Amino acid sequence: MTSFSDTYSSLPVLVTGHTGFKGSWLTTWLLELGAHVIGYSLPEPPTRPSNFVAAGLAERITDVRGDIRDYETLHQTIIAHRPQLIFHLAAQPIVLRSVELPKLTIDTNAGGTVNVLEAIRQTDSVRALVSITTDKVYENQEWLWGYRESDQLGGHDPYSAGKAMAELAIAAYRSTYFAPGDYARHGVAIASTRAGNVIGGGDFADYRLVPDCMKALMDGRPIGVRNPLSVRPWQHVLEPLSGYLWLGAQLLRHGPAFGEPWNFGPLEQKGVPAQALAEKLVELWGSGAWEHTRPGYAEVETGLLRLSWDKAAHRLDWRPVYTWVDALTEITGWFKAFQAGADMGAVTRDHIAAYTARAAELGLAWAA
Repeated sequence: MTSFSDTYSSLPVLVTGHTGFKGSWLTTWLLELGAHVIGYSLPEPPTRPSNFVAAGLAERITDVRGDIRDYETLHQTIIAHRPQLIFHLAAQPIVLRSVELPKLTIDTNAGGTVNVLEAIRQTDSVRALVSITTDKVYENQEWLWGYRESDQLGGHDPYSAGKAMAELAIAAYRSTYFAPGDYARHGVAIASTRAGNVIGGGDFADYRLVPDCMKALMDGRPIGVRNPLSVRPWQHVLEPLSGYLWLGAQLLRHGPAFGEPWNFGPLEQKGVPAQALAEKLVELWGSGAWEHTRPGYAEVETGLLRLSWDKAAHRLDWRPVYTWVDALTEITGWFKAFQAGADMGAVTRDHIAAYTARAAELGLAWAA
């Protein structure tokens, strides 16, 4: 696979949160691109089952275990392994859990990001950072149009607030220690990314619609949907990952010219209601049903969330590849393979190859 113009071949890359859902897919893709991956995550994967375990990734990377809140361990990891690029994904990613654990969430999502930034400042190997936040950093307006990178940050819940704080920390470190005008001296380019509601095979987390659906379908139970009319920018996991990887390549090649916030959203900018998603998954699975449930804190979740990726389209020549139905088709295929006991490392690699081939057919720059 030669996409991204061999940028990642033999490159030492640190992925924080590498055992998580998105982190395990990113780790797999980086390995396919020839990168030397150093992973930094908590001792235990965040879910059981785990895509990281199912794909057999531990034996193929430098697998470091530590808490993103532990600055000294993170700092020593960077000193020891000297990554040139960091993808920072480590987080407490669940909105409803943030309501139950607000301090842990903010310490992890905001404080963890500060630890990454400070470790970069105190070492000399890192040339670029792609820090992953969320589309929920924006002040909740329930707008009919998508949020843009210049819109006001907010804090609708502890998760959103922690991620917005992370964005402010990134901006502060960029302007104070890694200013674009002083790039020749410090040599570090920093960007943040805000993706939509990321879905895909291998996500087994609680309090997320697609994992809730797939676990229920595999168990033969009705799917519980908390907010059927909630509209979200659902996107297959490979959509934002292609954006992260392409952005990382641009930071390495062009430095601070791309060091700013970026949205990576789905093809359907108007979003899709949760009910439609559940109904389509039932159809694609071939059996099942859904029901409306309202567990505690459901009202914390926003009703309408859309994301504009116009800037990425114009300046990065990036665009999504899959429709939401394409995404759900890929997801059901992954989970059917998992249920059948397939080699999930091979299945995941096949999904990446198919996605890359589709992107090449569309003429996307990163897949050329």
